[in-house]
Amino acid sequence: MCVRYPCCSENLNTKVPSFLMHRVFVYGSLKRAQPNYPQMIDSNNGKAEFLATAVTVQKYPLVIATKYNIPFLLNLPGQGNRVHGEIYKVDEKMLQYLDWFENIPTMYQRTVVELEINKLTELAGEEEKLSPGSIMEAFVYSTTTYQPDWPSLPTYESYDSNGDHGLKFVLKEDRNWASVQ
Repeated sequence: MCVRYPCCSENLNTKVPSFLMHRVFVYGSLKRAQPNYPQMIDSNNGKAEFLATAVTVQKYPLVIATKYNIPFLLNLPGQGNRVHGEIYKVDEKMLQYLDWFENIPTMYQRTVVELEINKLTELAGEEEKLSPGSIMEAFVYSTTTYQPDWPSLPTYESYDSNGDHGLKFVLKEDRNWASVQ
């Protein structure tokens, strides 16, 4: 792992990365088959390559909140569940896009989380020298602020917009951002 730039892959032929690729863990609407997944594969936003499915090493509360039924990962390590999601390798352009999309720093913050690999793509196993059960770090978007009752909301191990919770996810373009209460 690159020491100077967390969660990046580096060109091993040079000491300074010739270009940066960052690992990002998505647990909500950006996962495959979820409403915002098209944002991950839109080349206008940058490059994103699916690497693996994974679960957080620590427990975190994954809740669904606001009138828009948004999945939020609360940065409260040790509470909730080990959260399942997907790891992507993204370029700098996609990382900047995701920061904008996740409304950094107002709504979310980008931090580093430890993950246990479940299943790798064939390419990821070869390139990343990883195997199921390996531990890796990746960026994750967790909430910066939340309502006092959010930690007492039901928590989930995995988010699916069509899950048994019955809470219909509202796409970003359909929201009124004057309030996320």
